[in-house]
Amino acid sequence: MPATSRTIRLLTYNVHACRGTDGRLNPARVARVIADCRADIVALQELDVGRRRSGGIDQAQAIATHLEHTLHFHPALHLEEEKYGDAILTALPSRLVRAGPLPSLGEPRGALCVAIDLGGVELLVLNTHLGLRRIERLRQAAELLGPDWLGHPRFADGRCVLLGDLNSVPSSPVYRLLAASLRDAALTLGARRARPTFPSRLPLLRLDHVLLGKEVEARGARVVAHALARRASDHLPLLAEVAVVAEAS
Repeated sequence: MPATSRTIRLLTYNVHACRGTDGRLNPARVARVIADCRADIVALQELDVGRRRSGGIDQAQAIATHLEHTLHFHPALHLEEEKYGDAILTALPSRLVRAGPLPSLGEPRGALCVAIDLGGVELLVLNTHLGLRRIERLRQAAELLGPDWLGHPRFADGRCVLLGDLNSVPSSPVYRLLAASLRDAALTLGARRARPTFPSRLPLLRLDHVLLGKEVEARGARVVAHALARRASDHLPLLAEVAVVAEAS
């Protein structure tokens, strides 16, 4: 029998600690942008948890509560009670597979992987935010492709996605390294270019990406660029619709 598939919507969004381009700190506004996208799985970067600079709010939990999603959070930076990092949110059945640091030269960076149950088919979702220096990003990408992450046997069936702010444009060595193993969801229907995501007011650079394993097929992708999204963060969200191929029945 032919294989079946399950179609879902993925969102990656660097929320800039919920501080918008108007200077306002507003997690509820970020949550409204995300809710409007109606994504099944949401990967967020640059979340503050208990940090004085953002009023001590747990931004990750506040957004998850607004969406009525389960939260998986990894603090790339953890100083006493203050945390800063990345999260995966979903209303689908999920479990944390791995979370940990990536080799960093400046600000600490990390990644987390969550397994999502799509009605008996498991999708592995990896979220990360790479560093600002080229050599740092190359080391981080190599780590993600290594045996602890994408090179682990659990990823061998190809039902996996990598989402995040890679701080890398498509012409960069880091993007090419990752794209050699994964496919770019934004380049659907034969498109050779996709819209940029940064900075949100006048996007020039495509830094945010959804990359797919071999058993995940792109159905479409778009940058969310309405007025609220342009104000809510310095990045625009990237929304992708994908089909996860199931075992042949």
